[in-house]
Amino acid sequence: MNLVRQTIRLYQNAYTGLSPATWWLSLVLLINRSGTMVIPFMTVYLTQHLHFSIAQAGLVMACFGSGAIVGALLGGWLSDKIGFYQVQFWSLFSNGLLFILLGQMRTFEQICICVFVMSSVGDAFRPANSIAIAAYSAPENRTRSYALNRLAVNLGWSVGPAVGGILASFSYQLLFWVDGFTCMAAAILMRIFLPPVKAPVKEAKTVVIKEDKVWKDNIYLWFLAFATLNAICLFQFSSIVPLYFKEVMHMEEWLIGLNMSINGILIAVVEMVMVYRLDGTRPNLVFVARGALMVCSSYLLLSFLPPIWAVAALFMLIITFGEMFCLPFMNSFWIGRSKDHNRGQYAALYTISYSLANIVSPTTGAFVVQHLGFKPWWAITALGCIISGTGFWWLQKKITAGKATRSISELV
Repeated sequence: MNLVRQTIRLYQNAYTGLSPATWWLSLVLLINRSGTMVIPFMTVYLTQHLHFSIAQAGLVMACFGSGAIVGALLGGWLSDKIGFYQVQFWSLFSNGLLFILLGQMRTFEQICICVFVMSSVGDAFRPANSIAIAAYSAPENRTRSYALNRLAVNLGWSVGPAVGGILASFSYQLLFWVDGFTCMAAAILMRIFLPPVKAPVKEAKTVVIKEDKVWKDNIYLWFLAFATLNAICLFQFSSIVPLYFKEVMHMEEWLIGLNMSINGILIAVVEMVMVYRLDGTRPNLVFVARGALMVCSSYLLLSFLPPIWAVAALFMLIITFGEMFCLPFMNSFWIGRSKDHNRGQYAALYTISYSLANIVSPTTGAFVVQHLGFKPWWAITALGCIISGTGFWWLQKKITAGKATRSISELV
């Protein structure tokens, strides 16, 4: 009985102290991501339904990543011009319309163009949302606010692919319509329950310290390089892995969706409490490095074990814990290195690094799989995780050594 009470108290402590606006923003994301049905099944839809080659499907996903880079730059610029609230609203609403339009496209060229535009519009939401979370939360609970945001995203992810797999069994067209309407519903909910926030009034002249520019932060630039490599490996989960489940494991769409929903369910149940217990106990990069090595072990399972459903479920379990160690603490790391006057620069580069990974991940994966097969690609991906994990350990040692040197110089 005491164990039950302690568990309940732990969950209560993990969720208390967050602002109402943070909760509303997370609810908006929950509704939006509950309709996430198109992207998880895009490669399967393109190859099985429209009969594109694996390489063509990879190029479509690369258009998605290219649009994400444009969207990240556009979202950051517009957030400074018209405010993060308006960017979030119009990104969500317009993205819903574009999902419906995408469902009507049939040729390779049409789909590439539509996916690029849709991704540009949709990913303008991400930097605006990062700014919104920082604006709505207090500094002492900012990490938990970001974790709550991710919880909403991943809880929606647990619903979206599972429902999407069932709908795809009847008609792929239903995916585009439901995904589109949930985007628009999230935008309308945000307009109703979160009052509009005006764009910040800019000062006539701002003094920028040269050393505070993000390009001068070598530690952060190395971090971005390793984070991009880690994301390239992690993003196989949403592009090439579903195709492996379909073509090699011969799983039906509903079972693929159900298996992928393990990710969202685990994150929804575990991540907030895990962040609450671990935050501050070790340097952020230590947890990130551990996460990268866990992601590595998940791909080694696919590379060396037989293609059966139990292996697919175990893969999802391990890669999800790897993701939970990586992403929340990555957010904490870049926020900790930034300041109020340059946080937008740090957020933009972090967003772009993931958008770049969205381009490289499916195109490289599709190319290697088409020429060498799935299992060699899983081994290569595992090696990439090892390199990124080692890189994060190396960066943490550099940071620790730098702090020690500064402390000695201050004493002298």
